[in-house]
Amino acid sequence: MSGARVLVTGASGFLGGYVVPELQRYGYEVFAAGRNEQALERVADDEHRVLGDLSSLRSLDLPVDAVIHCAALSTPWGRWRDFREANIDGTGHVIEFARRNRVRRVIHVSSPSVYAEPRDRIDIRESEVDRSNRLNGYIRSKIAAEDLLFEALDSGTIAELVIVRPRGLIGVGDPSLVPRLLDVHARIGVPVFDGGENLIDVTAVENVASALRLAVTRGDAAGGVYNITNDDPRRFRALLTILLERMGETPRFRRMNRRVAWVLASSMERLCLALPSRPEPPLTRYTLSTIAFSQTLDITRAKTELGYRPEVSLDDALAGVAAHLRENT
Repeated sequence: MSGARVLVTGASGFLGGYVVPELQRYGYEVFAAGRNEQALERVADDEHRVLGDLSSLRSLDLPVDAVIHCAALSTPWGRWRDFREANIDGTGHVIEFARRNRVRRVIHVSSPSVYAEPRDRIDIRESEVDRSNRLNGYIRSKIAAEDLLFEALDSGTIAELVIVRPRGLIGVGDPSLVPRLLDVHARIGVPVFDGGENLIDVTAVENVASALRLAVTRGDAAGGVYNITNDDPRRFRALLTILLERMGETPRFRRMNRRVAWVLASSMERLCLALPSRPEPPLTRYTLSTIAFSQTLDITRAKTELGYRPEVSLDDALAGVAAHLRENT
């Protein structure tokens, strides 16, 4: 489908900034939508930039073949109204854009946070979601956004739908995962539980961009959902050690008890919710669910139906991130 027209939301963000050039390399005409004009200028020319928030899409006349919806508020802590506006209402704006412009396919970037639980989970399949999960506002909003899209598909408001759930994006420009870990490492040392032997999945951002490109023409158009990882689970402590040593840092780990940490995180959340400014707690239950337990995803469906294969190895991704951070800090 080279030459087709694709709109990418969140193109001024981390993932979107990789998706746009990935599509361009394969001959797609790409329209980059986002709120940061300077970031959009790096990936698209004047004719292909769509500056504005998601609400502006409702009245945008731009016939395209597909929309890749990357834009989202992604953080472990925040006000529900902000998550609702960005992730639920924002998805509604994308649906309305697709309806008005008769877009063939909507590709939605969801999140494996919907699997989060305080227990070990190995090879999680796409159907293994507790849709009543209320661990935090982000999870709740991502589940609601998926439900909104399924409703739009069932009603015929949108013609085709594919959903991807990429796990733990890493790469140059990452504003969240690695910076948060490095901040904790610098302040108190990275918390580890049971020696840090829990298995985790992460994904090179380039591989997620590749999966989204594949989803433009492949996959189950009737609401297919696909886990995306590097297909290379690692022990938490070993993974962090590799990154820190490549940055020239001496790894510092702080042993913690899961049960004690969970009680502490719960107490911190209650306290921060009671404060007028609702600051982010130093430790949240969601964060614990991702670093204190094993959680790996089954990507069989992505391999079989999308033809997905990780192109950038985890070690190469870590080396690239480390080199970039060494040069810029």
